[in-house]
Amino acid sequence: MVKDKLIIANKKFNSRLIVGTGKYKSMQECAKAIELSEADIVTVAVRRVNITDKKKPLLMDFINPKKITYLPNTAGCFNSVEALRTLRLAREIGGWKLVKLEVLGDKKNLFPEMIETLKSTEVLAKEGFEVMVYCNDDPLMAKRLESAGACAIMPLAAPIGSGLGILNKVNVKIIRNQTKLPLIIDAGLGQASDATIAMELGCDGVLVNTAIAKAKKPFNMALAFKNAVIAGRQSYTSGRIEKKLMGNPSSPKKGLI
Repeated sequence: MVKDKLIIANKKFNSRLIVGTGKYKSMQECAKAIELSEADIVTVAVRRVNITDKKKPLLMDFINPKKITYLPNTAGCFNSVEALRTLRLAREIGGWKLVKLEVLGDKKNLFPEMIETLKSTEVLAKEGFEVMVYCNDDPLMAKRLESAGACAIMPLAAPIGSGLGILNKVNVKIIRNQTKLPLIIDAGLGQASDATIAMELGCDGVLVNTAIAKAKKPFNMALAFKNAVIAGRQSYTSGRIEKKLMGNPSSPKKGLI
């Protein structure tokens, strides 16, 4: 498993767990949880997290961008114009090319607005961005995002922050079978076993924020998700047994006393 690295846009990462930086009680708590998770990538909401105002606590003071890859995202954007402006600003501020695109359709359910998402992906890819795209779990739309130049497909498991876990395993499996791009489950996970299930479905990784940040014991939950992702990946690459309707004894039938 040491050589089994996550590869996104030709970049190699040891951990298949991506962690968000929002919703924690403090930046200190956020930094400690991320350290325990051993994540190599953290998402940064450019419109919400302070990365420029030196008069206030900077995220960089707690999470070293030289050791952990920052993944700027467009959380809070509801159309293509807002999303494009946000990521162009991120590139100007920190030189970031690897980004997460997230265009929401409504403020209640926070489902992705796929028409605006697709349009934004096409523009960003042409501008040289490496775009990881938050999307619904529609295999047809996932294929269109791939054709538009996405470098990773990130379907939701359930609505953002809901903790419902993976609601449509069939569609996730179909997307896995049809794409060679990294497949990252994004949004809706609630407990460590959800991450294991995602990995056993063949996903390349998971992105978790609320499930860790809002847990009663976020540090313990960060450790749980780290181990769950590792276990799920090992299970998937080991090759599970075939499902059967009948029982099959573990001991041989011949040579019984």
